[in-house]
Amino acid sequence: MKQLSQIYLLLLLITGLSGCTTIGYYSQAISGHFSLITRAEPVAEVIHGAETLPDTREKLKLAMEARYFARDQLALPVGETFLEYVQLDRPWAVVNLVVVPEFSLEPHRWCYPFVGCQAYRGYFSLEDARREQTRFREDGYDTFIGGVTAYSTLGWFDDPLHSGFTRLSEDHMVALMFHELAHRVVYIAEDTIFNESFATAVALEGLRLWLSQRDEADRFDAALARLQRRNQTLTLVHEATGSLERLYRQADTLAPDNLRARKQGILTQLADDYGKLSETWNEPGPFGPAPVTLNNAKLALLRQYNQFVPGFRQLLSDHDHDFPAFYRAVEELGQRPLDQRSAALTQLSQRFEENL
Repeated sequence: MKQLSQIYLLLLLITGLSGCTTIGYYSQAISGHFSLITRAEPVAEVIHGAETLPDTREKLKLAMEARYFARDQLALPVGETFLEYVQLDRPWAVVNLVVVPEFSLEPHRWCYPFVGCQAYRGYFSLEDARREQTRFREDGYDTFIGGVTAYSTLGWFDDPLHSGFTRLSEDHMVALMFHELAHRVVYIAEDTIFNESFATAVALEGLRLWLSQRDEADRFDAALARLQRRNQTLTLVHEATGSLERLYRQADTLAPDNLRARKQGILTQLADDYGKLSETWNEPGPFGPAPVTLNNAKLALLRQYNQFVPGFRQLLSDHDHDFPAFYRAVEELGQRPLDQRSAALTQLSQRFEENL
């Protein structure tokens, strides 16, 4: 009932702040989250349930170990999070819509009460997301819808575990739990890149420590291999986005058809380069299995989640992997103006790469 009261309070606040169209979006978000928590069962009961599949039971046991590890070793504010479990009827918890103008790399932003503006919009219904996607497509935007395994309510509610977690491999599940809990530590309104890069860095370093303490440090090589694939892809994306930015600066002087043709040439080359690179990998990279079709929205999404991960890893190293001290430094960094914190993270990232 505590969470139910919080949801209705939030709905009342939003109703007072928003127009009818926006209320429709918030209503689906609130009802979607409400449908999760009303179906949640205590993890302890699921673990001991006679009908629980053995793999699910073992994953939930491991999740409980990871939860206490996050609290005791990573100083993450666990609270009552992840103490309940929901069996989903789909492989994702929500889908995110990203939209970017045809001749830009700056995502469209939606603004929300309390959390500021974000470069994506989440939906519990794929049909709702597709309707919004169609509206933007008709206005000429590049769009992308991607399934999201988990999301955080930033401490507003006690987020449950669900089958999106337990479908993952053990290491992926544990890292994802650390990632979502990290969002409860620091959240900077209107800076998606900062928030997601920080949470990804915590997940990666947390997984490294988790595996080390379980005498399974060799399994971290797989996580590093995934990171290497991501970084190699980001290098290609960085080169391509540089070309696109130079092209888009000519939008006022070039004919639209000329712009589109040159844009498509850059994106096709990027897709080809990604395909050749992926031939050396033993599993798909960030864009999925080749061949891939790319647009501004897909490039923007990849950059949001990964751009400053090396910088945050360096900052943690600078604080001797003392997580509370690291979090305080991140909070301090987050209070700086956007240009200053981005510059600081860029410098930290360069130091990290130099120290490899």
